[in-house]
Amino acid sequence: MTPPTASGDIQFDAWAADFQPKALAAGIRPEVLSREMAGLAPDPRVASLDGRQPEFSRPISDYLRGVVTADRATIGQRRRQDMTELGPIEQTYGVPREILIGIWALESGFGAIQGDLDVIRSLATLAAEGRRRAWAEGELIATLKLIQTGEFPRQRLRGSWAGAMGQTQFIPSTFTSTAVDGDGDGKRDIWTSRGDALASAANLLAKAGWKPGQSWAREVTVPTDFDFSLTEGPRETPVQWTARGVKRADGLPWTTADEAASAQLVAPAGAAGPLFLLFPNHFAIRQYNNSLSYALGVGMLADRFSGMGPLVRPWPQEAALSLVDRMTAQRALAALGFSPGTPDGVVGMNTRTALRAWQKARGLTADGYLSPDMVQRLRTEASVS
Repeated sequence: MTPPTASGDIQFDAWAADFQPKALAAGIRPEVLSREMAGLAPDPRVASLDGRQPEFSRPISDYLRGVVTADRATIGQRRRQDMTELGPIEQTYGVPREILIGIWALESGFGAIQGDLDVIRSLATLAAEGRRRAWAEGELIATLKLIQTGEFPRQRLRGSWAGAMGQTQFIPSTFTSTAVDGDGDGKRDIWTSRGDALASAANLLAKAGWKPGQSWAREVTVPTDFDFSLTEGPRETPVQWTARGVKRADGLPWTTADEAASAQLVAPAGAAGPLFLLFPNHFAIRQYNNSLSYALGVGMLADRFSGMGPLVRPWPQEAALSLVDRMTAQRALAALGFSPGTPDGVVGMNTRTALRAWQKARGLTADGYLSPDMVQRLRTEASVS
C-alpha cells in the first residue's frame, strides 16, 4: 500500500512506515489505514507536553487544596441533587453518585473541559516520540478500530494531548471495553451525554472491584509513639488498626461494612499531615488514575458533596523540592545501602520504602516523607551533591 504522505519530520515518517504493518496485522483495513494516516504530521504541542519534566514537584497539599475547593463543592452538591441520571446509575453499578461526580469534576470540570485535539494525531505523535511507543501504538490501533466499525467518525474522536476523550476522559481502549449507553439512546456518547459518561465511569469502577457500602478512606489519628514505618505497608482491618492505637479522626465508630475490610495506612504529607486508612474502594478509584493524589482528590470531593466538613487535621504548608534535590536524595539512599531504584527524581513507592528504612535505622520518624530536612540529612551523611 502507499505509505503516508511525508510530513517532513524524519523520525515521524520512519515511525509511520514501521507502524503500517503492525496496524494491518491488528486487523485495520488497508483503505482505513491509508485514509486516516494520509498527510499526518506530528503535533508539536503534544510532543512538548509529553516531554516536559517540571523542575519542581508540586506538594500533595498544594494539589489537594487546589482540587477540593468551595466552588467545586457547591457545584457538586447541586449536581448531586438535580441530576436524574444518577439514581439508575447507582442502582445498576453500586457506585455512589458523589464518587462519580468527583471523577467528573477532576476529569473535565463537570464536562466543560474535554480537550479538542485530534486523537489520531496525538497518539501518532506520542508513538513516534518513542517514550511510550508500545502504549501509544496500542491506543492508536484501538482508535482506528473505533473508526473502522463505524461507531464514530474521526471528527468526533477529540480529546486531550494524551488521547483521553469525553467528559470522563477515557482512552480509546478503555472506551472500547468499558463505555456504556447510560441514557438508553443506543449510543455510547461520552462527549455530549453526561448519562453515558457517568455510567461508563461507574462501569469502570465496578469492574475494578468497587465494594458497595464500604468507605473509600477515612481520616484517622495515631498515638504519639506510633511506628510510622507501617505506612504504605500492611492491609489490616480497622479492628486490627484500632489495637495499634489508630482511631477515626471524627471520633465515630467503624461501620459494619468497613470493619470487615482490609485497609492501608498512609501519611501523604508525612507524620505532621492528615493520616488516612485507605479501603479497597480507594484502590478501585486508582484503576481510573493510579495516583494517590488523584484518588484522594476524588474521595475528598465526594465527602464534601455529601455534606462532610473539612479534614480534622489540615494539610501542612509543604516546601516544593527541586528535581536536583529529589535525585540527590535517591543517590544518597543508594550510596548508604538502601535501594530507592533509579535516581530519576520521581518519589515513588521504591523511594519512600527506602527512605522509611533509612529513617527507622537512624531513629527518625519513619514516615517516608522527603522533606528539605531529610534531603539535607541524606546529603550530609552520604557526602553527595
